[in-house]
Amino acid sequence: MNFNMKEAIEVLERTPQTLSYLLTGLSEGWLKCNEGEGSWNTDEVVEHLIEGEKNNWIQRVELILSEGENQTFPPYDRFAHLNKEIQVSLAQKLQEFHSLRAQNISKLKSMVDPEKHLEMPGTHPAFGSVKLREVISTWVAHDLTHIAQIVRVMAKRYTTDVGPWIEYLSILKK
Repeated sequence: MNFNMKEAIEVLERTPQTLSYLLTGLSEGWLKCNEGEGSWNTDEVVEHLIEGEKNNWIQRVELILSEGENQTFPPYDRFAHLNKEIQVSLAQKLQEFHSLRAQNISKLKSMVDPEKHLEMPGTHPAFGSVKLREVISTWVAHDLTHIAQIVRVMAKRYTTDVGPWIEYLSILKK
């Protein structure tokens, strides 16, 4: 098993800053590009991450710690952010994500004792029994997935512009 609470928190703490460094100050061409119909641009990915901070990760941790398997996680709508009219800048979204994540990391550190709680079970509506360690591991992998998604979408913007070098750029291949 590779999970280590301290290492998981290292990634979770860095995600907002990573996205801020990557995205702040970029032109709309970079921020609004996507991979076609049904895919997300950078704004939408950040909105999705904010939604998760508000309604997913820490709530599941709290539920496992308070109820164990006695109460199923409430369903989480992974697409809820697409149904909201959000009229704030990307900079404001990144700041909100940073603030929410800092609050959630603080809660995580104060609530979870890695020596006692990581194997505690909870109940996922689709997967059944899951462990607290698995929820936190998924939170980390989720962050990394969306960082990779943003980078992939941005790279694919130049798919036709790289010419023959496409042969060496695995990020541009399906």
